[in-house]
Amino acid sequence: MKILQIIPSISLVYGGPSQMVIGLAEALAKEGIEITIITTDSNGDTGQKPLDVPLNCPVKRDGYEVIYFRCAPFRRYKFSLDLLKWLKVHACEYDLAHIHALFSPVTSAAARVCHQQKLPYILRPLGTLDPADLRKKKQLKQFYAALIERGNLANAAAIHFTSEQEAKISERFGILTRDLVIPLGVVPPEKVKNGDSLVRSQLGIPLDLPLVLFMSRIDQKKGLNLLIPALEKLLMSDCKFHFVLAGTNSQDPDYEEKIKEQIANSPLRSHTTITGFISGELKASLLQTADLFVLPSYYENFGIAVAEAMVAGIPVVISDQVHICQQVRDSQSGWVGKTEVEDFVQLIKEALQNPQQRQQRGLNAQQYALKYFSWSAIARQIIPAYQNILT
Repeated sequence: MKILQIIPSISLVYGGPSQMVIGLAEALAKEGIEITIITTDSNGDTGQKPLDVPLNCPVKRDGYEVIYFRCAPFRRYKFSLDLLKWLKVHACEYDLAHIHALFSPVTSAAARVCHQQKLPYILRPLGTLDPADLRKKKQLKQFYAALIERGNLANAAAIHFTSEQEAKISERFGILTRDLVIPLGVVPPEKVKNGDSLVRSQLGIPLDLPLVLFMSRIDQKKGLNLLIPALEKLLMSDCKFHFVLAGTNSQDPDYEEKIKEQIANSPLRSHTTITGFISGELKASLLQTADLFVLPSYYENFGIAVAEAMVAGIPVVISDQVHICQQVRDSQSGWVGKTEVEDFVQLIKEALQNPQQRQQRGLNAQQYALKYFSWSAIARQIIPAYQNILT
């Protein structure tokens, strides 16, 4: 079986939704599936592409290949005419396409090309069909959906949702779709020798303070307008902790600056470390060191950052709008609250004041994530779905 994965970017700066395609490709390749990822070089990213390999040529990785195409003429929108030309010629060589993203020009056009070339395709919307997300740039999205995405949904072999809640609330624009509910996978972070000391010394965090971690894209939907005042109230009630804000937003730097200024003018400033975008050893060390992970998002179709924290053994405090909240509740992997400041004040306070309970919930989180969010488990769900579509 030859599967084509199509995504606007696999750059690290675009976070989990982009990076998951790499984990999926590796897992499927281990199961004997032939995988090719086609993507753009947006953000200047060509991953592990050797310098002597030109664009538009396959780059061999662990059992699969990636082809990068020049992002042009609209780099901001991660669009590539070369990618679409290649797809039109080579679509006939594949059994199925798995397209990751809606409302993105290159994937919207790719779905059209797949349909024209009679290549069945699955669409993964990445939360873009959530009513809350559709309210952003509402008129433009309504026009875009009517003109392009409604037809793409109608012609898709299936729609890949990553949680039952995402499938339940997603807008289909009147189209009856075949839905696949398959979560995303995560890879346990590698243990870093003396990771705790490395993080605390590098970031200037006292050894005796619990580390509260937010590690996600700095976006308005992530609920920082709830988290920052909640942490301020906790400081006023004499709760001891150090907050690490890890992440960036290359598409909305103004909002990121606004958050930084808000913290700089807050009592939190002497209790907070802002790292910007992190990866590699520092990211692994942070996940190894954190005592609590927080994400009060207004909507998350899955919550890959939460799953990463869980597999690292960190208990989580999340909102009930993060769509794996039921799994967190059922497995007792953390605490779940409403998108209200007071809820997060109470839940974080409870977590900070009960280190034994934190430890137990962290163990629960890790066990659950290893069982249900491992890439091998995800691949074993996706392969039968691919086969069913093809037969």
